[in-house]
Amino acid sequence: MNNHLTELLKHWYPRRDEHLWVLATVYKTVGPCYRRAGAMMLFNDLGQQFGLLSGGCLEADIQRQAARVMQSKQTLTVSYDGGDEDDIAFQLGIGCGGTVHIVLQPILAELNYLDLIAVYEHLSQGGIGLYSQLIATDGAVENHWEISQLSPDCSAQRCSPELKEKDNQTWLLTMLSPPPHLLVIGAGVDAQPVVQMAKTLGWTVTLWDSRPANGRRGYFMSADQILRQPLDQLMQHKSAVHWDAAVVMSHNLQMDADAIRALQSSAIEYLALLGPVSRKHQVLALAQLEEPELRISLAGPAGLNLGAELPEGIALSILAECHAVLQGTAGQSLSGVLTTVTENS
Repeated sequence: MNNHLTELLKHWYPRRDEHLWVLATVYKTVGPCYRRAGAMMLFNDLGQQFGLLSGGCLEADIQRQAARVMQSKQTLTVSYDGGDEDDIAFQLGIGCGGTVHIVLQPILAELNYLDLIAVYEHLSQGGIGLYSQLIATDGAVENHWEISQLSPDCSAQRCSPELKEKDNQTWLLTMLSPPPHLLVIGAGVDAQPVVQMAKTLGWTVTLWDSRPANGRRGYFMSADQILRQPLDQLMQHKSAVHWDAAVVMSHNLQMDADAIRALQSSAIEYLALLGPVSRKHQVLALAQLEEPELRISLAGPAGLNLGAELPEGIALSILAECHAVLQGTAGQSLSGVLTTVTENS
């Protein structure tokens, strides 16, 4: 199971009335913490846990606190300070050393299930929205879901949650979106690890290949859908509006050219082309496109420089770059160790 909220709610939704449930949400962090504000997790009265709020360090104690919420049916806020010698996180030698503040809320029918049914249904259909949670210290519970449109400078994948004060109350506002939707053009052998790895990340994956010998379901069991219509009809597919990224890897120059040209009219944030620079020039020439005039930039060669040679490593390289672009990060070493290795090589 992946840890995206949509997946967590998929387990909760059919059993929402069979058990007592609690929604635990990180609403503030100070210093280094495993998850940032807006991270969510579900607990039930069977002792089951869905999701993570730490690296497995705090969940046992959060489960204990969730049991209190199930009994009282009131909101509870807890904090774990990895730098406080009197705190359980410090005493057990767990956590990242920072402080994480968590709100636990009972999910009850009389509370409209915290609006989580609307959240689940909308995210499952590829929609986005703003989820507002009351951070109460008096046991009060109140959450709201509002369908939203993103501003041009706020990607669905990287809008930061924020705490806001309103009428002497504190609210956590979190922009929720479905997991990234990846389109893979070409269903050769080397596309298999791309699809499998993307699914491991919790992404939705659409695979396209019109060639009868390619894209057989037996080789792509994890793909959410396999499309075979002509490329000039691809952008009319109902899922096209939800695609966040595309990797073009058909190994056919004309197919790749047609795909690059068609995807220029899409709203994807990351477009990658497999192969060296010389091949990219050939593809763009066939597509009658000039690279400086592309509406959507083309990552070619695709991926980060990981020194990969085998299909699995290349898939990791491409998806790492894609992940960084969708999250709005530079995709660099966090420790700087790569700089040291390069300087010493």
